[in-house]
Amino acid sequence: MEAARALMEHCWIDKKKDKELYARVRKGLSGCQKFFREQLGWTIIHNERILKLEKIPAHAESYMGITEFTEIRDYCMFCAVLIFLEDKEDQEQFLLSELVDVLELQLKEVLPVDWTRFTHRKSLVRVLQFCEGTGLVEVYEGKSEGLGSGMEQEVLYENTGLSRYMAVNFSHGLSEIQSWKDFEREPADGDGTDRGHYRINRVYRQLAAAPALYWDRADDPDGIYLKNQRQWIRKNLNDHLGGQLHVHKNAAFFVMEEDCFGERHPREAMLPELVLIFCQRIREKVENGVWERRADERIPVPWEEFKQTLLTCREETGAAWSKEYREMEEEKLAAAVHSYMKGWMMLEEAGEQLLICPAAGKAVGRYPEDFQTKENRHE
Repeated sequence: MEAARALMEHCWIDKKKDKELYARVRKGLSGCQKFFREQLGWTIIHNERILKLEKIPAHAESYMGITEFTEIRDYCMFCAVLIFLEDKEDQEQFLLSELVDVLELQLKEVLPVDWTRFTHRKSLVRVLQFCEGTGLVEVYEGKSEGLGSGMEQEVLYENTGLSRYMAVNFSHGLSEIQSWKDFEREPADGDGTDRGHYRINRVYRQLAAAPALYWDRADDPDGIYLKNQRQWIRKNLNDHLGGQLHVHKNAAFFVMEEDCFGERHPREAMLPELVLIFCQRIREKVENGVWERRADERIPVPWEEFKQTLLTCREETGAAWSKEYREMEEEKLAAAVHSYMKGWMMLEEAGEQLLICPAAGKAVGRYPEDFQTKENRHE
């Protein structure tokens, strides 16, 4: 189980940086390779340099981007950097000025850059710092963050050779891909067996790599497969990743063990904590008939009512919140909770309404009845 968890948690395991983990995971590959290959359709890259699980999601979600990147320009620059590194030998050194000249040429027809603009330089800084953090390059002299103030300084980098493992290898050509949605299309030229394997991979990928699996129709193929094979799915996921499979009418969740890997909800931070409290308020409104579930178990709520319920929650329990969220502007607080819940598939948008999803009810929280009294004692 350790090998599977480590491969899921890390982008890759670099032998140079963590020799002990590399050795343990490589030793355990035989126990999880078949699971990843057959159930999820994922490939494990393993050689004397790195171990990497190529994790392709079932569906693209907004939270799956690179956290450090904030602009489309960042991704374009990053792809150009990868192309640049492809032409470099391992341990070959290069100067920032050389990289900048190549980036200008590569991006000229896609997204022209102007290094006199602060926002463009900051994009480059974010990309370079991400490359350093993931081990694609090493800095020998200079600092990348200094580029925000100007391009006059020079930085000396070394190519580690790991860039060739960053891009995912797809089994099909990309020449006809026009949109991210094309990656999710089921192969049209495959037989029934191929489509069956694709469905199996899609269900396992969603359960293993996303907060929830939803379906809207009784004849949804993913929902049917999950319900029919729930015992095997539960066993496979628990044996290799550790956790519990929860199946509902229109949703399924793979709930990880407490000592599991990765960033999970809830965790020890103020925003997840207040979302737990808010989700308890949502449950109370449903139980009292104030908010009603639709047939697909989603709860339609107007934005203003969503915000007002959150603010009421703060009025009643805010004494236990951190100063940041206790004093945060109303719109900013609502936006933060909205973004967090949307990222964890607890909430969707439908025109002027919000749809609260079943995931919002998987974890709720409440403070002890005397928490306000304890807080007041310190004032």
